[in-house]
Amino acid sequence: MKLFDPLGPGSTTVSYAGLLEKIEIVRSTLRWAPKLERAEIEKLLNQANTLRDEVMQLSRKERFIEAAALEPQAPDAADLTAGQRRQALIDRSFVFEGTFGDNPKLLAALEVAEKAAPTDLPVLIDGESGTGKELMAKVIHANGSRADKPYISVNCGAIPDNLLESELFGHRKGAFTGASSDRKGKFESAHTGTIFLDEIGELPLTGQVKLLRVLEAHEIQRVGSDETIAVDTRIVAATNRNLRQMSEQGHFREDLFYRLSVIHVSLPALRERRDEIPLLFSYFGDEAAEALRRRPVKMTPKLREFLLSYGYPGNIRELRNLIYRLSCLAGDVADVDHLPEDIRPQRDMPTLVEAFGAQSTAGLSAVPNSLAEAKRAASDEAERAFLERGLQETGGTVAELARRCDMNRSHLQMLLKKHGIHSKDFRRRAQDGALREKS
Repeated sequence: MKLFDPLGPGSTTVSYAGLLEKIEIVRSTLRWAPKLERAEIEKLLNQANTLRDEVMQLSRKERFIEAAALEPQAPDAADLTAGQRRQALIDRSFVFEGTFGDNPKLLAALEVAEKAAPTDLPVLIDGESGTGKELMAKVIHANGSRADKPYISVNCGAIPDNLLESELFGHRKGAFTGASSDRKGKFESAHTGTIFLDEIGELPLTGQVKLLRVLEAHEIQRVGSDETIAVDTRIVAATNRNLRQMSEQGHFREDLFYRLSVIHVSLPALRERRDEIPLLFSYFGDEAAEALRRRPVKMTPKLREFLLSYGYPGNIRELRNLIYRLSCLAGDVADVDHLPEDIRPQRDMPTLVEAFGAQSTAGLSAVPNSLAEAKRAASDEAERAFLERGLQETGGTVAELARRCDMNRSHLQMLLKKHGIHSKDFRRRAQDGALREKS
């Protein structure tokens, strides 16, 4: 893999000069100190270990640069087809755990990740929930110069506000009730490696300020300690929220957003990369079979056609869970009856003529291009009609509709979003109807 050297020629000499200066400082401390306490010895040992890591990292960068100089010039990605771009990634020994198809948006994201991986620049990954953001973070780590160093994952949304600083930066013994011993934080554990900050949009403003300091100064301070600790950590963050919009609304620091999004990678939803679905069937089917110690499950044509046309509001995570469910509940062959009830296709589906009737009256083409497209459109039309009727009956109350359908509320919200249905419109209609009745 080619290494992009952002500092250009001559950067190695400057880096070595900096290292020599640090070594001389350590030597002077040892030479002129009349007596060293235990704490000072430990501090010097930590400095020596940091210097050793910096020398090793600099050496690896040099080897990457030498290897890149020997590689032939790759053709421009704009001149390649999607299949050729995919094969080019594989031919360049691009490390990727799993499988991916020929979707141009996904290939563009992978190519950005490949170029960013050998650098130490912060990366921000965004996309809907379940699109594989953590997998992309692992890809960036595995293809970079820190691949043999620690990879630490942190779910920012799962840490209580009062424990956030201790979790990220560690604490000293006695810093607060329950701090019975010194403890390393996530950043110290990820020293010389990569730290993945998942759900970064859930980080409170106080935590955002402290994270910004780490990005600027490359040092942390444990809770209850005045000593600063230098950390060399590659930061990769992920979110399913619009951080730019949040920063405009004052919910996310604008300066932190720009610090994190030096490299910005956007992952498309699974419904935008349907060519990948058959590949994922096979991949997750084999994975589930190995986990359950049985043969890979087969699918009836009806089930396979449904899974190929389903909208997957939960994206790849939902598809994986469905394949595991089918592998567990079915014997040798899985059918639609093995699907969860809330997504199982209804038996009283409207005919194709009924499904496309509304489109033809609106001046749109009523003739589908394929049988699969026709069935998918009919299924979506029936699903939309069911949701609209349910919201009308419940006066636009999503919680009540979820209760009546015995459906998870968050899943129902995703279905409404998929069809562009707004519950507040039905609430407004219900209120207008009530006012008319009173008058």
